[in-house]
Amino acid sequence: MQENKAEKKSLLYRFLKWVEVAGNKLPHPFLLFVGLVGLVMVLSLILSKMGIQAKHPVKDEIVAVKNLLSREGIQYILLNILKNFTGFRPLGLVLSMMIGIGLAEQAGLMSAFMRKFILGAPEKLLIMAIFLIGICGNIASDAAVIIVPPLAGAIFYGAKKNPIVGVAAGYAAACAGFTANLVIAGTDALLAGITEEASHIIDPSISVSPLVNYYFMFVSTILLTIVGTWITKRYVEKQAGEYIHEGEIEVGIDEYELSDNENKGLRSAGLATLIYWGIVIAVLIPENSVLRGAGGSIIKSPFIKGIIPFILFWFITVGIAYGRKAGTIKEGSDVPKLMTKAMEGMAGYIVFVFVIAQFVGFFNWTNLGLILAVKMGGLMKATNFTGFPMVIAVIFVTMFINLFLGSGSAKWALLSPVFVPMFMMLDYSPEFAQLAYRIGDSTTNPLSPLFPYIAIVLGFMQKYKKDAGLGTLFSLLLPYTIGFAIIWILQIAVWFFFKLPLGPGANIFM
Repeated sequence: MQENKAEKKSLLYRFLKWVEVAGNKLPHPFLLFVGLVGLVMVLSLILSKMGIQAKHPVKDEIVAVKNLLSREGIQYILLNILKNFTGFRPLGLVLSMMIGIGLAEQAGLMSAFMRKFILGAPEKLLIMAIFLIGICGNIASDAAVIIVPPLAGAIFYGAKKNPIVGVAAGYAAACAGFTANLVIAGTDALLAGITEEASHIIDPSISVSPLVNYYFMFVSTILLTIVGTWITKRYVEKQAGEYIHEGEIEVGIDEYELSDNENKGLRSAGLATLIYWGIVIAVLIPENSVLRGAGGSIIKSPFIKGIIPFILFWFITVGIAYGRKAGTIKEGSDVPKLMTKAMEGMAGYIVFVFVIAQFVGFFNWTNLGLILAVKMGGLMKATNFTGFPMVIAVIFVTMFINLFLGSGSAKWALLSPVFVPMFMMLDYSPEFAQLAYRIGDSTTNPLSPLFPYIAIVLGFMQKYKKDAGLGTLFSLLLPYTIGFAIIWILQIAVWFFFKLPLGPGANIFM
């Protein structure tokens, strides 16, 4: 049995090593999309000359491939490069969100809240607290990956438990559960914008809100927290075994303790949250409220459609409330300074979006996305591969690609012009296509050797076990990937067969 177990680990390690080698040969995502833009140009030339065309599913007209290298195409490129960039919906959504979230993060609120929640958890609920905060930590982008694993390892060590289990659990929570959350995060805004762009290939009138997957992801957060806790106790702790001390280790748990000012800041942020959302709810209650839609509707209302500004101002409010008490914001001018510092980290994203926007714009203008979706949709209908198995296939394709290409926005920008119209051709909503992608995009994050924080987390683990390598780390993370994949597939099956709403006004079927 031990030999079989060793062989399984060996096969996994060899596979992941191959992924690492193959992935390292891929160009930088920016250069990858530059290459894809060139490929779209060449394909548009060849396929237009071949007379490739399809029947538009909505307009009931024949649509042919348009040549980007023709006179019309070159004029389109020259006149729309700036429009493609400035009109790319995810850009404005994400930058707006990051103004508020970035302020709260730079003021220290995110770090203080994560540390407070985990350090204050009773020992029986410690693992559950690690998973809940690790999963929800994506609201602060990648901060959870840096804070939760070492903190969990230090707490495990102090509680005389195996600290490498704590590190593995914290990393799995922050990575495998990255797309889920109890609140709306930047990920929701980013993906919704890309999904809306892709849905316009079929229907330009469609609008996709950041809330479209909220119900599903709220439940996912609770389920993954429970499953992650169970996997840790049932498999990972047993697999890691008893911890053998390699000499006295300085874990530095004191550095995670909150100061009096930080505690005051958290109380102030909590009070500000109650007041802020209390005012919003009070304004929303009257049936003739300016925040409600026609007939007093809340689902189809300015409040739901304009949720981003509400979240933006909430983060600004709590960020300032925390910073004033914690001492990180001493005067009014500190607020724009912290916002600016947060936005400095978005420079790479802005550069990246420029080329992604061109790829999406060119792909849509040439009709390649529409025609490909029509052809694939027709093929799937002809082979009767249109139901739940098709959804599972999309999830597994995304899981595999995720091992090689770490950027979630890059993958969805690449896949959405195909997946979203294809789902729509099969009468599934763009929101459902986005959900299937999100599941695959998160599940294999911990096992990707190309994930940018893998070396940092391995360093956390080697602090307690000097001979720990990638094989050690991946063997502890594999149960989480398998468990999260199973529970997410079961959850999406329940949503699919019972036709449950994915979010406010968002359903599986069109």
